[in-house]
Amino acid sequence: MNEILRVESLSKTFKLSRKQQKIERTNRKEILAVDNLSFTANQGEIFGLLGPNGAGKTTTLRMLSTLIRPDSGDAILDGCSVVNQPEQVRGKIGFLTSELKLEDFFTPNYLFDFFSQLHHVDEVTMRQRKQQMFNRFGIDKFAEVKVANLSTGMKQKLSLVISLVHAPDIIIFDEPTNGLDVLTARTVTDYLQELRSEGKTIILSTHIFSLVERLCDRVGIIIDGRMIACGTLDEVCNGLSLEDRFFEIYKEVKGGEE
Repeated sequence: MNEILRVESLSKTFKLSRKQQKIERTNRKEILAVDNLSFTANQGEIFGLLGPNGAGKTTTLRMLSTLIRPDSGDAILDGCSVVNQPEQVRGKIGFLTSELKLEDFFTPNYLFDFFSQLHHVDEVTMRQRKQQMFNRFGIDKFAEVKVANLSTGMKQKLSLVISLVHAPDIIIFDEPTNGLDVLTARTVTDYLQELRSEGKTIILSTHIFSLVERLCDRVGIIIDGRMIACGTLDEVCNGLSLEDRFFEIYKEVKGGEE
C-alpha cells in the first residue's frame, strides 16, 4: 500500500493558566500534550488513534489539520508538510470535530455552497455533490431549515457533509460518533467504510473499542501524548481483546493506575 501520511516526532506543549493549574491540581506551568509522536497511514485505510481523554488525540489531529503548529517535528500529508506548506495541506484534507459549531441562522443549502466556494469547487460539481450527499444523509428535507432548528444528529451529519464538500483524499475525524444516537452513529460509520472503499484515507480518534474493531485497519494506542503501540489489531492485541490489551498496556505505562 502507498504511504500517504507520515507523522515524524510531533510534540506540543501548552501553558497552563492559574485557573487550569487549580483545576488540574498541579503547580506545573506547562503540560506536554503530545510527546515525540510518530506513525504512518496508507492510502485507502482507516487508521485509529485510541486513548483515554487527555491522551493527546485531539491535539494530534489539530496539528495534522494545521489548526495548531507543532513545537517540533512535522507531518507529511500526500507530499505536503503541515509546518512548511499548511495551505496545501488544507486543500487535501477534510477535518471534522464534534466541537465544530455551525452558525444557527444559516441553512444547510447556504453552508454547503459557502464552503464549496471556499474550496473553489465549480458550480456544476457543487450542485451534483450537494444533491448526492444531501440525499445520502437525509439533509435534503431540511435544506432550507436554519441550523438552530435542526436536531443534534442532523447537525452532525451536516458537519460531516460540509467537511467533505471538496472530496478530499485524506479525512481526519475527531471522535466521529461522539454524542450521536445509535442510528446517526451507524449512518456515519457506514459512510466511513464507503469512503475507504473509494480509496480515501481516514484518520480518526476515539476512546471506543468497538468502533476501532469495526472500522480500523490499523490502530495506534496513545497515552500521555506518546505512541505506546501501533499496528494491525492482531499485532497490537497479541491474542487478547482490544479492551483487555488496552488496559494491560495502560497498567504497564501508568504503573498499575486506572
